[in-house]
Amino acid sequence: MGDRYNIHSQLEHLQSKYIGTGHADTTKFEWLVNQQRDSCSSYMGHFDLLNFFAISENEAKARVRFNLMERMLQPCGPPPEKPED
Repeated sequence: MGDRYNIHSQLEHLQSKYIGTGHADTTKFEWLVNQQRDSCSSYMGHFDLLNFFAISENEAKARVRFNLMERMLQPCGPPPEKPED
């Protein structure tokens, strides 16, 4: 019984510390937005990936970086309407 409580408290600690890990009330849309933003920031942070994208798209590295930044604004489109309670 102690192990179950310990694992649960560790998970709650991680969820409160890092936004991307989500929590019990995280919607599917919020989780997807966090995943997309995390991916875009990782692409911008790794210079070799940025070079690869620039070469494959035949664009300048600055343009690829700008496009990734723009994609981070609303990566999954506008948020869905929440139902009235």
